[in-house]
Amino acid sequence: MDDNDGLHYVQYHSSQESTYLAAIRQLISNDLSEPYSIYVYRYFLYQWGDLCFLALDKQGQMVGVVISKLEPHRGGPLRGYIAMLAVKKEHRGQGIATKLVRMAIDIMIERDADEIALETEVTNNAAMKLYERLGFLRSKRLHRYYLNGNSAFRFVLLVKESAFTSRPGYDDNDEEEPADRPELQLELPPSA
Repeated sequence: MDDNDGLHYVQYHSSQESTYLAAIRQLISNDLSEPYSIYVYRYFLYQWGDLCFLALDKQGQMVGVVISKLEPHRGGPLRGYIAMLAVKKEHRGQGIATKLVRMAIDIMIERDADEIALETEVTNNAAMKLYERLGFLRSKRLHRYYLNGNSAFRFVLLVKESAFTSRPGYDDNDEEEPADRPELQLELPPSA
């Protein structure tokens, strides 16, 4: 899929490992604080490569990537998970991260996700603003979550009403329906 900014967005496929894996690792290791091994990348890309998207410039160089998965969460809701998102510094502020995350969200919703979760460092204001703009809610703070000692916020995008009712603290006897509770209303921005 081409965008009007001259970028080309592609869905990852395992047949492209030799073409893209090194670039994915380099881009993510430059941007994220966690030192992921090759096995972490392969864990996601081998099982859920079709939930991962790349942004390539006119020369075919990778400028952005999102890595995701989708599976039942503790025997309950079908949970999408955005594991990694990175955009080269010189390409930030152009909507690339938004487009990549939106593509991942869209395919997870097509595949019947109940909710989508992720974590980001409490110091990463740009990421938190991005996820909140896309409708994610902060669900908890995770103290010293990352190896560098930083804490994280877990964000959750509640996609289906069943995700509202399966959340801890929801009482079936509540007088208000989940959709009537302002803090639980979900309005996704239109896909770009």
